[in-house]
Amino acid sequence: MRVGVLTGGGDCPGLNAVIRAVVRKGVSTHGFEFVGYRDGWKGPLEGETMQLGIQECRGILPRGGTILGSSRTNPFKIEGGVERIKDNLASDGVDALIAIGGEDTLGVATKLADLGVHVVGVPKTIDNDLSGTDFTFGFDTAVNIATEAIDRLHTTAESHHRVLVVEVMGRHAGWIALHAGIAGGASAVLIPEQPFDIEALCEHVETRFKTKYAPIIVVSEGAVPQQSDGEHGMTLVSGEKDAFGHVRLGGIGDRLASEIEHRTGKEARAVVLGHVQRGGTPTAFDRWLATRFGLQAVDAVADGDWGTMMALRGTKIIRVPLSEGTAELKLVSPEEYAEAQVFFG
Repeated sequence: MRVGVLTGGGDCPGLNAVIRAVVRKGVSTHGFEFVGYRDGWKGPLEGETMQLGIQECRGILPRGGTILGSSRTNPFKIEGGVERIKDNLASDGVDALIAIGGEDTLGVATKLADLGVHVVGVPKTIDNDLSGTDFTFGFDTAVNIATEAIDRLHTTAESHHRVLVVEVMGRHAGWIALHAGIAGGASAVLIPEQPFDIEALCEHVETRFKTKYAPIIVVSEGAVPQQSDGEHGMTLVSGEKDAFGHVRLGGIGDRLASEIEHRTGKEARAVVLGHVQRGGTPTAFDRWLATRFGLQAVDAVADGDWGTMMALRGTKIIRVPLSEGTAELKLVSPEEYAEAQVFFG
């Protein structure tokens, strides 16, 4: 069997570990042949491929990013896109496709599966917001990077008696902010699921300074104040939308620091971690999880279990329908957020 592999959407640590596991087990156990599709769905759409064998996968386990490249190409937004993908898969002699990605990439995979394409999905996103799995790889690395940054910022905040606002990724889900905020001993964590009260936040900042302690505030890029109109109140870098209808977020950290300084008179600075959270060496946990996903994904191909996604449930890797894995975003619940409030103050 000849199997295609692609990685789509935003890159994250652990993608190469999946590719490596898929290829090594696929070749040695199942006798499969592999072809790598370049730059997400653009690869099968344009017929852009690369050789993908055991030799190409040597030494990639600790590498961040993806040797296949990535993009946010949406074939369903391109006239004749689906037919071009089917034709290119046939001309390349590809019998099945393993798609590694998040909500958007696997959303395309779900639709293609419904149209008869033999596809298996592997969940990837640093945001950890896919409902079908307990954790996605890339999340642990992003949280560790954010936590280390918060640890370092505590000392400079104390030295200069200033507020530091740390902006982390998280369009609709605040998992990175919540986990890193707790682990890093933040004074407050603001997430998209819970609009924040700017007046209460400023009062909290002033209270912290009375105790001779400089506050660290962690905020998800998609967080909004209560006074705004939900998603329309998000701080945007650009209103231009990508192929999946997403605008580019960014700037809530600077906006918040400016407002805090204006209202309290306390010096405030923003630190935007941005793509630092996506890059570099994956943690041991992400390597472990990504490898297990890859091993199970190639077994699903061998079983002909099309239209499924690998998922972590407890400590086990199971298969769930792709439609289940992408049905809705996994968000921080009010109960989970409230439980963590005991640490913020």
